[in-house]
Amino acid sequence: MTQFFTTSDGTRIAYRDEGTGTPLLCLSGLTRTMHDFDYMLPHLPPCRLIRMDYRGRGQSDFTGADSYTVPQEGKDAIELLDHLKVEKAAVIGTSRGGLIAMLLAAMAKDRLLGICFNDIGPEINKAGLAKIMDYVGRNPRAKSYDELAATLPQAMPGFDNVPPSRWMEEARLHYTATAQGLRITYDPALRPAFIAAFEGPGVDLWPLFDACAGLPLALIRGANSDLLTQSCADEMRKRRPDMAFANIPDRGHIPFLDEPESLTVLHRWLDRVKNPPTGQV
Repeated sequence: MTQFFTTSDGTRIAYRDEGTGTPLLCLSGLTRTMHDFDYMLPHLPPCRLIRMDYRGRGQSDFTGADSYTVPQEGKDAIELLDHLKVEKAAVIGTSRGGLIAMLLAAMAKDRLLGICFNDIGPEINKAGLAKIMDYVGRNPRAKSYDELAATLPQAMPGFDNVPPSRWMEEARLHYTATAQGLRITYDPALRPAFIAAFEGPGVDLWPLFDACAGLPLALIRGANSDLLTQSCADEMRKRRPDMAFANIPDRGHIPFLDEPESLTVLHRWLDRVKNPPTGQV
């Protein structure tokens, strides 16, 4: 059941807190909601699953472009853990969520049990970002779920052998049907926020990744990803040879997380989170 809490700046944030066991904080992609993780839920071992809609997404308050930043979203995530009285949590970060997780490793490492990155790393391919710019903040042209589901295979190159039923699930998860057609489930002001970050000065994120030292890590990469290059994944593995890893065949940005290869990595990583090697958090 969706619940709400209020952040220190008065923003109402939607979240779900389900199950018992090791806390697992799920941080979604740029334009996504807590439903980013629906596909993996039935396949996880017992854990306390904590999901949230970032400000400006889903059922959370829309607070304007200036507030849609990785640092603010990271602060909101920590405040959610505080609200729930969760001292430490493992984090799975999909795309944008992985950037937030790296920032938390640098700024609030004592709150983390480990990080699983879903198709994201310290280097982000500009071509993949440009593709996101094409659609972020814009409603789809499709007027119905059926119409949108039929166009997704062409709109999502790099995804192969995906059944029509999954494309229909994607359409229903990430768009809302209205009398005027399908509508995005987030604040359109996310577009200028994204463009400002895209056009801003480059930032070296490798120090943030290196700040994850001592935490159990995992990396799930779409084998056809246009956002996380193979060379970046190779460097991440070079720096952290203990990191659980899989290249998910027939997937671009981002894997659905219920692929057999994804689940193998998730289970291996969660086992290490629960039973960390000597000397690790």
